[in-house]
Amino acid sequence: MTQKKIVYQNPIVLERADPWVYKHSDGYYYFTGSVPGYQEIEVRRARTLNELETGECATVWNAHTEGEMSRLIWAPEIHFVRGKWYIYFAAAGSAETADGTFQHRMYALECSDENPLTGKWIEKGQIKTHLESFSLDATVFEHQEKLYYVWAQKDPEIEGNSNLYISEMATPWQLQGEITMLSIPEYDWEIIGFWVNEGPAVIKRNGKVFIAYSGSATDENYCMGLLWADENSELLDAESWSKSSEPVFVSSEANSLFGPGHNSFTVSEDGENDVLIYHARPKKVTEVEPLDVPDRHANAQVFTWDENGFPVFGEPGQ
Repeated sequence: MTQKKIVYQNPIVLERADPWVYKHSDGYYYFTGSVPGYQEIEVRRARTLNELETGECATVWNAHTEGEMSRLIWAPEIHFVRGKWYIYFAAAGSAETADGTFQHRMYALECSDENPLTGKWIEKGQIKTHLESFSLDATVFEHQEKLYYVWAQKDPEIEGNSNLYISEMATPWQLQGEITMLSIPEYDWEIIGFWVNEGPAVIKRNGKVFIAYSGSATDENYCMGLLWADENSELLDAESWSKSSEPVFVSSEANSLFGPGHNSFTVSEDGENDVLIYHARPKKVTEVEPLDVPDRHANAQVFTWDENGFPVFGEPGQ
């Protein structure tokens, strides 16, 4: 019997870059993403992905009026970790750059209430790493009873804007032990406009831990790459990880979806299919700063797996 193909009505949420979707045990999809203006964090929830645009929505946190966490609130992610809700996000103290780089740091919010749209969120402060430098796009995942943190950060000693790192966590807002660099921008498709590895998202399937990530500038050159490790390997050992030399998800001229990336993973409403959540633009950005154009919309797309157990994302909008 042929399985019915699921096609979502895209975009699932308009003008939300860096989309993050988490399907909770209560049956709701929880959604957050970068809000134009970059001064707040909102959370949405709905029973289906296509209801997120018009479903429940609440602003759960606002930027500070000054100082740290006051500007450029980027790429929030909502997770349910060890019985509590957490939102991980990046923020800066100003919109100014230093040596061409923004000055973001990474932060966490915690909510103990059952409903994160109406519950009280508590600031847990900056998540400190091995460097005090531009850092963003943190994600967390649990594996073999350990909690891991993966993020993007600039190392002043390494050419480029951001590399990918992994660390174990002592708590959902504190790192512990070794910090390992997983990837640097090195291939041509990772260094168009900016030298970028960012937006990591983890999915565990077929005996492997996969990390999808995004590279290059946020215009039509933005695209996704892939890292992977055996599920029983030492994830803090850089040698455990392999990296695709080619991008795995790129712009589609045919479907007018440009700069696909900064993804998350979820499952379909029936639980039978893996779903890629990503942002993309309906047209190329010209003559303006791409970050100032709020046309990165959240999209959902079912994807499959090949005979070797690797994801096959296909073409945006297929």
